[in-house]
Amino acid sequence: MQKKQKQYFGTDGIRGAVGTVPITPDFMLKLGWAVGRVFAKDTSARNKILIGKDTRISGYMFEAALEAGITAAGVDIQLTGPMPTPAVAYLTRTLRAQAGVVISASHNSFEDNGIKLFAGDGTKLPDDVEYAIEEQLGKNLTTVAPQLLGKASRITDAAGRYIEFCKSTVGSELKFNGLKIVVDCAHGSTYHIAPSVFEELGATVTAIGASPDGLNINANSGSTSPEELAKAVLAEKADIGIAFDGDGDRLAMVDHNGEVVDGDEILYIIACDRRRQNINFGGVVGTAMSNLGLELALDALDVPFARTAVGDRYVMAEMLKRRWNLGGESSGHIICLDKTTTGDGIVSALQALAAISHSDQPLAELKSQMCKMPQSMVNVKVDNKIDLSSNKAVNSAVAEVESQLGDKGRVLLRPSGTEPLVRVMVEGDDKDTVMKLAKGLAEVVADEVSA
Repeated sequence: MQKKQKQYFGTDGIRGAVGTVPITPDFMLKLGWAVGRVFAKDTSARNKILIGKDTRISGYMFEAALEAGITAAGVDIQLTGPMPTPAVAYLTRTLRAQAGVVISASHNSFEDNGIKLFAGDGTKLPDDVEYAIEEQLGKNLTTVAPQLLGKASRITDAAGRYIEFCKSTVGSELKFNGLKIVVDCAHGSTYHIAPSVFEELGATVTAIGASPDGLNINANSGSTSPEELAKAVLAEKADIGIAFDGDGDRLAMVDHNGEVVDGDEILYIIACDRRRQNINFGGVVGTAMSNLGLELALDALDVPFARTAVGDRYVMAEMLKRRWNLGGESSGHIICLDKTTTGDGIVSALQALAAISHSDQPLAELKSQMCKMPQSMVNVKVDNKIDLSSNKAVNSAVAEVESQLGDKGRVLLRPSGTEPLVRVMVEGDDKDTVMKLAKGLAEVVADEVSA
């Protein structure tokens, strides 16, 4: 039986351009009420929901709207202020709230915003709860009796609580004394958290991208634009660079040579360290976009590897299904389930730094032990969503490319989830061959799309 299509929720909450439905104040008011209704428990104790946000200017407007809706449903609110998405997940769990709400559009620019939701255990909401919220959105907003209205309070020690948690994930004996780190906070919600975490563990920290003004979140900075971090690492003669995205749930790293270390390489480094310490983590879950080099390198370590569709939601589901503790995406969204309940940039960076400390090898050396395969991606524009799975010409072209690559490469055709594009990806052991094959396959796809 086919699942009903969700009207508002995507693979990671609700997201869009500010001022365009559903990213409007009136919708957020109704959404707050709907969330409050779904999570209100029929008990004598007061129910509460946490609200956190990143640093974009529209967060103030949506925070106020959500607050009005949730309190109208008779649920108390605790406000964290600017706080990384994984911090809200952690605080939701430890403060025994019914749910956590994050106002953020992650790595998007300030013109966008969105909502991410966590259940009381600090995990992303299951489908049935999202369906229940959408059902409430279809009803008329009603306000509980005045004596039952929710109250709002602010958590004054939210940052300190989360900093201590992050430090606890690497153990009290580990120190980063003598390590020089550049930290790029993308002018986002880690700006007042991440530098303190690494400094308190002994590192010398230079912070960049740590002056949010509401408009500069992710602007030429952070994990999606690591070029500035690479320049800063070389200029500061630093050992390592660490970059987060606007809401702190993903990261990229830079070695002392100014070379970027992506999510696939970070996953491999953490897996190697777990294996070195005889920690049983099961295996590693990646996505269809994970580099073939990661799969081959893990196979050499005798570490199982599984792929899912693109999206941390699918990675998490597969990890839980297999009872594995490590997974993530090449974009730097890494999940360490033995440490926390969701993707966390700071926690993942600490696991990589711990690997450097345990091995007594620099990041560049650890990275070099995984050989990334050359990968070429060509985007083909489409007017509408199109299913190419049964197209004879495309299937024939894919089969021909796969035949040329043999067991040293792979092909992926993937419709974009956010843009009118079909992504044509070819991976293999020779850069020029890969680029040529990807271009030729993209031309076949483009011809069939136009036809």
